[in-house]
Amino acid sequence: MRVSDVLRNKGNTVQTVQPGATVRELLGSLAEHNIGAAVVSADGQTIVGIVSERDVVRQLHQRGADLLEVTVADIMTADVRTSTPEEALDDLRATMTKHRIRHVPVVQDGHIAGLVSIGDVVKSTISELETEREHLVGYIQS
Repeated sequence: MRVSDVLRNKGNTVQTVQPGATVRELLGSLAEHNIGAAVVSADGQTIVGIVSERDVVRQLHQRGADLLEVTVADIMTADVRTSTPEEALDDLRATMTKHRIRHVPVVQDGHIAGLVSIGDVVKSTISELETEREHLVGYIQS
């Protein structure tokens, strides 16, 4: 299974946030779309960074309520690990586990092509295992 298979099932809509947006605006967007992370992009196509609920919580602990008026660029992760649609899902799962990351933007031809979460990876893996199990049970019973 490949990353493109996950995107085919999930869709390729990615919520982006401008680097100059405030954390307050970011939180509004995360809540509105019921998501845990947003790609930071000035143009909606290229990646400047990624910011997640986890980033906000860590910074809130350090900065307190003043964090709400800080820009996203001040708290985002700038060194973003990305994937391609052709990458094997097993390789992406290993990367996410090794680096303890939950969201990986998918890039194709230098532009954002989707976003895969660890939940998406787990869901696809479970679906694949269930299909395999059904085939094995069918084979054994026939």
